[in-house]
Amino acid sequence: MLEMSVQNPPTNFPGPIDPSVLYEQEQHISSAIWEGQDRGTLRCHEHTSKIDGWKLTKKQIDLVGKAGFGYFRLIGQVSLNNPLISALVERWRRETNTFHLPSGEITITLDEVVRILGLRVDGEAVVRDNSVVGSNTEICETLLGKAPNSDAKEIKGGMVKLGWLKENFSECPEDASNEEVERRTRAFLMYLVGSTIFATTSGNLVPLLYLPLFKDFDKAGNYAWGAAALAFLYRQLGKASMKSQGTISGSLTLLQCWSYFHLNIGRPELKQDLSHRFPLALHWKGRLNTQTKSDVVMYRQKLDSLDSSDKQIDWTPYKDLDSSSIPENFRGDLTLGRSRTILLCMDKAEWHLPDRCLRQFGLHQSIPKDVQRRETKNNEVDNELDMSKRMDSELQEWSNRWQNIVDVVEDGDGTDESEYTTWYSNITRKLVHRRAFAPSQFQESVRLFFPLLSYIFLIQMLSGPIHIECNISYV
Repeated sequence: MLEMSVQNPPTNFPGPIDPSVLYEQEQHISSAIWEGQDRGTLRCHEHTSKIDGWKLTKKQIDLVGKAGFGYFRLIGQVSLNNPLISALVERWRRETNTFHLPSGEITITLDEVVRILGLRVDGEAVVRDNSVVGSNTEICETLLGKAPNSDAKEIKGGMVKLGWLKENFSECPEDASNEEVERRTRAFLMYLVGSTIFATTSGNLVPLLYLPLFKDFDKAGNYAWGAAALAFLYRQLGKASMKSQGTISGSLTLLQCWSYFHLNIGRPELKQDLSHRFPLALHWKGRLNTQTKSDVVMYRQKLDSLDSSDKQIDWTPYKDLDSSSIPENFRGDLTLGRSRTILLCMDKAEWHLPDRCLRQFGLHQSIPKDVQRRETKNNEVDNELDMSKRMDSELQEWSNRWQNIVDVVEDGDGTDESEYTTWYSNITRKLVHRRAFAPSQFQESVRLFFPLLSYIFLIQMLSGPIHIECNISYV
């Protein structure tokens, strides 16, 4: 029987020693990888390549701005690095909604959604709007002027095909009536959110329950779209971090750009200073020839080797950026990056826990509060179910977001983090990569040794027994 001392675990023990925080370790992808079951690169679903194909009139652009997406629509296509995204997902823990790096937790916070995507994070929660009644077909007729054909499979399970939206609404005549302009703009907004912040793993569908939120463009502008985008991404990261999953969706542009700012791993080299541009995702717009892509194993190894003093980690990447580039009506939202609250997106409710990542705000990191274990309300969008009626406590938590701003000791005052470091080393998963089971190494060894072994076995058959001792070590 193998026994291991909790006080003195082996140096290569991946953790956690204390499973009270990461209680889903057995279901997590890192456990499968440690046992040699490497799923490889995730299938990443975000569809930004065709957004720029929509021809918007000035009236439409004004309406998109009113709805809260004026800056966000400028981002367009960002080329994804799927292996990098896959390696990041392997370090995401849905028990804490943070990435567990060897030296501490780090996460995507609300202020970063503002900076990177240009979406407001303060406002009304994005939950179902029941002001528009009727079947899905009737709602489409009311708000779009036409409905998808179920026989042609343009609508499926309360979701409409992105291709149908683009085919029918992507070009608006300059002399179109105001009603027609509004209808085509709603279709664009549905295509925009369905391709990006609310992209599903279906690959080409967007839930129709978002459509009523765009009935009134002024009202749409009062929603916390950025907070909803982060709730959606948190949920998708949590799902994708389970060993049973092979896909991820949501705003992968946000995830990847966030990584580029915080981690010098797989980051493309910029040829010009774009720090004055808003939103910051414009740094990486389009297909960058300098982008470095490698396999997920390489990124996994690099993440495993990071430590607190490593120059590969930038906890506060925005501190030297010119804040004047951020529109004035967005700046107040930045404080919500330190709000310990619940983020909402339709049926999804996710904890936002900046107290676990205080280094990102230039603050001293102490042992954070325990996270309340939450029962997931519902894993998938249900077009027939109004989940907001069952989320009163979550809605109340969001309404109190300004009363729950985390503010503790600033870094640089000599405060000792040794207590936190000891605690964290016991509760975290330090390692994901296990060299002994790296498939590429094993396969290469077999390729090199197989001809030699075949020759030896042939000699053995012809001349009698031969003692062979072969030691192959993967370090």
